[in-house]
Amino acid sequence: MIKEIQAKTLLNRVKGPDDWFGLYYSMNLFRGCQHQCIYCDSRSECYQIENFNTDVLVKANAIDLLHDELGRKRVVGTIGTGSMNDPYMPLEKQICLTRRALKVIAQFGFPVHAITKSDLVLRDLDLFADLQAQTYAAVTFTVTTADDELSKKIEPGAPVTSRRLKAMRSLAEKGILTGITLMPILPFIADHEDNLRRIITLVAAHGGRYVLPALGMTLRDRQRAYYFKKLDRLFPGLRGRYVEAFGGQYFAPAQNASRLEAVLGGLCEECDLPTRMPVFLPRKRACQPKDQPHLF
Repeated sequence: MIKEIQAKTLLNRVKGPDDWFGLYYSMNLFRGCQHQCIYCDSRSECYQIENFNTDVLVKANAIDLLHDELGRKRVVGTIGTGSMNDPYMPLEKQICLTRRALKVIAQFGFPVHAITKSDLVLRDLDLFADLQAQTYAAVTFTVTTADDELSKKIEPGAPVTSRRLKAMRSLAEKGILTGITLMPILPFIADHEDNLRRIITLVAAHGGRYVLPALGMTLRDRQRAYYFKKLDRLFPGLRGRYVEAFGGQYFAPAQNASRLEAVLGGLCEECDLPTRMPVFLPRKRACQPKDQPHLF
């Protein structure tokens, strides 16, 4: 069910210098996500999304908040979106909230980094090109498997991997900075050398310029319970291997993680894909705009 809510704030300062994703601010236009990936950490209790499996909450006042907050910011830094939900989940096609937000960000000249599993991002290619011309723009696709059939199982509401890679190629051809987050890599499901090799080769072939890896997954409270329920249905018998291997620990690393990290490092070097992305360095705003008009 899609519900509208009123948010108190929109932009949050990211803790510390984020040299991995290059973020200075985070922005979530929604609470909950229609992609319903079986491993999603946002189901965890700490995020306080009560009905993550059924509800998506839309921040109805997001554009007004964004306009007002950007007008007061003294530091121009990268705004990241896509960490708690996907900014290009299916409902975005109708409500265009992400597109409207990008227009405001472009109006104020702030850089942006969007993380997504959807090729709907191509709809806003014009805005990413505008943002890149002004300051900086990056689009990162989450890729966990090279196999479309496996993608359908573990990321049931998202476009399959091959569609994400085609979208990456389209962005790259227009000169937009793009790459992947290689995370999570699900133990006993996707943590094998062939999967990593296929992913890295495909990213290089489709114009990706970086790979941001994390070989394993988180497993906590509601996330763990939901994931195990899905394992029982999709991969019968696998739950027991998780319990035996990881017990109640928070992070479940890939099998033979050290060896896979070495393999991944070699593959990335061969394909000239760094494991850090080019980032925008925050800077003080030269002057505060006065009476900046709304776009809408």
